[in-house]
Amino acid sequence: MQAGTLEKLRSNVAAQRERNPGIYGKVDFAIVPERFAADAGTPSVLPGKFAAARAALLADPDRIAFIRSYTMMGDPPADAYAALMREYGFRRLVTMLVQACDAGVETVADAPAELVALIRDMERTPAWLDMKLVEEGARIDRNGAANLSPFIIRGAFLATFMNKYAALPMAITNALSSGTSARRVKETATFFATSVLPGALGRFGPGFKAAAMVRLMHSMVRANMMRRADNWDISVHGIPIPQVDQMPAGLIPIFLLAQKVLAEGRTAFTAEERARVELARYRCFLLGLPEELLADTPQGIVDLMLLRSATLRAGYDDKTCGELVRATMAATLRSDESFGSRLFEAFERSFAKSFFLNAFLNSDRARAASIGVPITAKDRALTALVGIFLFTRLASYRLASRIPGLREVADRRLVRRIENLLKDYGHAEFTTDASAYRPAHPSAAKS
Repeated sequence: MQAGTLEKLRSNVAAQRERNPGIYGKVDFAIVPERFAADAGTPSVLPGKFAAARAALLADPDRIAFIRSYTMMGDPPADAYAALMREYGFRRLVTMLVQACDAGVETVADAPAELVALIRDMERTPAWLDMKLVEEGARIDRNGAANLSPFIIRGAFLATFMNKYAALPMAITNALSSGTSARRVKETATFFATSVLPGALGRFGPGFKAAAMVRLMHSMVRANMMRRADNWDISVHGIPIPQVDQMPAGLIPIFLLAQKVLAEGRTAFTAEERARVELARYRCFLLGLPEELLADTPQGIVDLMLLRSATLRAGYDDKTCGELVRATMAATLRSDESFGSRLFEAFERSFAKSFFLNAFLNSDRARAASIGVPITAKDRALTALVGIFLFTRLASYRLASRIPGLREVADRRLVRRIENLLKDYGHAEFTTDASAYRPAHPSAAKS
């Protein structure tokens, strides 16, 4: 990494204090928060199978400084807009953003400069962007979004609660109730499902607007938390929802893909894999992730994700992590009380538990049970049935996508299925209510 690039990054991180004093005015950006584990002797969330690589990951001081800087970086354009909350009011900010996304920021009467800057930031065209490739990636991913995602979204969401430093914002924003957890899961599912629809990430597509709403929601959370000293200890947790904590949600699929590529002895993606990677990268770009965190090679993607894990201090607090896990498991995701909906949720819940166990807990059933995700014989039986069903359906659509004539028919069916899923999930507001925030539990703010 070039010294000039690192110095510019450090300067941009420190500049948040002067550019946005309403949120960051009291932050000492020179501190190293407790959450940042920069030495090999401090336990981290790096999976055990990568433990041998940790020393090498931590040996480069420039890379450590790089990831530490992004641990203290928010989303400057969205943060600046969210800082107007006291002047304009929450609802007005949302209304103006929706109009700017739907009809152009030029149509917003007396649009504040901060809104213009946020929209212009999202409208930027990265030098690497190939929208045809992004659309191809979306087409490929529609199979998984329509058929697999509904069964694993709950399990994937559970994985975000396994670290007390990264999970605390969800606890404070009152996601500890099953009702709120259900809304968050559905909003997450809505965003990713929307993003793979045809044209969704185009300038006036629904995915573009959803990304803008997610950015504003995250920035509102930062603004609300940083103004309440009882909720957030910067010396422990750093910045709420920093850029490095947004990497996993957007990049885990291509991280797993990159691992597979490297395990096969390859150093580059195939054309189909490249399309999926570019979809994920552009989706994350719209969500505000800096391009420096959006590597485009298998090794680069793996290195960045492992470096994030190697520098996030391990810590599990039952009052934060455990309650979030249990609330999410108890959440009802079905849209109605019909027999079909209840039957689907029974299969979905069991499969999500098994997915979480195998993908994120190294198949440790005792550990899963201890945090509120027991795997029963019934769960194993239902998971096996779902597995057979999914294998057959996913394979059938993959085969159809390779047959001229069937490809278009299959894709239209997948689009309709995704649209029906979005109806079931309901309207996603992507908002946060500061009046409902809970004080941080004392044990969640200590080592």
